[in-house]
Amino acid sequence: MKKIEVINIKEKFSLFNDEWTPKIIGELNNQYVKLCKLKDDFVWHSHAHEDELFMVFQGTLLVEFRDGRIVEVREGEILIVPKGVEHRPHTNGELVFNLLFEPKTTLHTGDMQTAMTVTKLDWI
Repeated sequence: MKKIEVINIKEKFSLFNDEWTPKIIGELNNQYVKLCKLKDDFVWHSHAHEDELFMVFQGTLLVEFRDGRIVEVREGEILIVPKGVEHRPHTNGELVFNLLFEPKTTLHTGDMQTAMTVTKLDWI
């Protein structure tokens, strides 16, 4: 039987300082629950086969779309980006704490490979 335990999200955020580098804190239904600290700019990317959920715990996340729209996601809010939609998350310089639910197969920067791409995710 799988271990059943409470996961303290604030405590997990305190365990790392890397930015734009998701850390796995759990899994359910073939998906990972990931935490990520975000600051400044990320890369334009899309996920061909997966929707992407951003849940902000601290700060304000800005998500830019190719049509020029920028959506603000504030603390306590979520944004779901449909599969195939190109987007670029970024912040206004503040550190943002974000939680993601993603299928285990989701690639960090979709089909894009950049210096920011993380290929091996760590559990914390």
